[in-house]
Amino acid sequence: MKSLKIGNIKLKNPLFLAPMVEVTDLPYRLICRKAGAAMAYTEMFYISQILHENKKTQNLMKTSKKDKPIGIQITGNTPEEFRKVIPYVKPYSLIDINCGCPSLTITGNQAGSYLLKHPEKISQMIKILKEADLTVTAKIRLGFKKNNVLKVSKAIEKAGADALTLHARLATHGRSIPANWKWIKKVKKSIGIPLIGNGDIFTGPDVEKMLEITDGAMLARAVIGDPLIFTRILKYLKTKKEPLFNFKKNIKSFQEYLKLAKKYNLIDIPRIKYLGSNFIKNTQGASKIRNKLMQLKSFEEVESFIKSI
Repeated sequence: MKSLKIGNIKLKNPLFLAPMVEVTDLPYRLICRKAGAAMAYTEMFYISQILHENKKTQNLMKTSKKDKPIGIQITGNTPEEFRKVIPYVKPYSLIDINCGCPSLTITGNQAGSYLLKHPEKISQMIKILKEADLTVTAKIRLGFKKNNVLKVSKAIEKAGADALTLHARLATHGRSIPANWKWIKKVKKSIGIPLIGNGDIFTGPDVEKMLEITDGAMLARAVIGDPLIFTRILKYLKTKKEPLFNFKKNIKSFQEYLKLAKKYNLIDIPRIKYLGSNFIKNTQGASKIRNKLMQLKSFEEVESFIKSI
């Protein structure tokens, strides 16, 4: 299996947990790491949320000794913001600049995937963080409305980034349009820094194919409600046999998530119910169980309901 180095960070395997809003809080990252993810990120933060010392943001920025190496993912629209945020991001292993989020609230503020229209601005942002002696990566798409991925990738490498993650869709593409891995291959050939591939990775064979053309594989959707996918994929990469999804083990993982949410005081009922509903799958009567879960009001109710399944 490939070993991978990003800056001074050595990873034990090439599997990455993608930064995901409403998903990758500290408890979720810890259960994914236990399952085998070598690298994990906070969810994306808009720099102004960090600078205003927003309480919810500060809570979600929590990390721990076991949460290493840890990337913080940020986005913004001016190089000045990136200069101001340096003291807040120094404790993290690496800083990942989000140039891929297609959400209208983010692109409307000329951040996220909107930045793909301005490779020179991304370069400035990277240089500012690199001057502060930080490990810096960027996560991009093929383009905003049109594909300019080779231009953007080369600009990111030239600016001194330590690695690049490519989600192989345009910002305007929904999930129904397949990720175009041909472009991941083209980008890999055109740059010399590590490239992590993202988009439509759901199984061991998917990861194997991705690792034939890149240095790492980043999983997103497939991990929501199924952290043990990392264990199954690692098993597949070693043996070419992928174990089946196990509902009981999966529910145990969710119980572990709940314990950690309590331990780190990160109890957010809407988030817990959203995640819980994703853990309840591939079993008889899953939709009924989900409906019951969604009606619960308190953390204690969720805890005892999950125990009873």
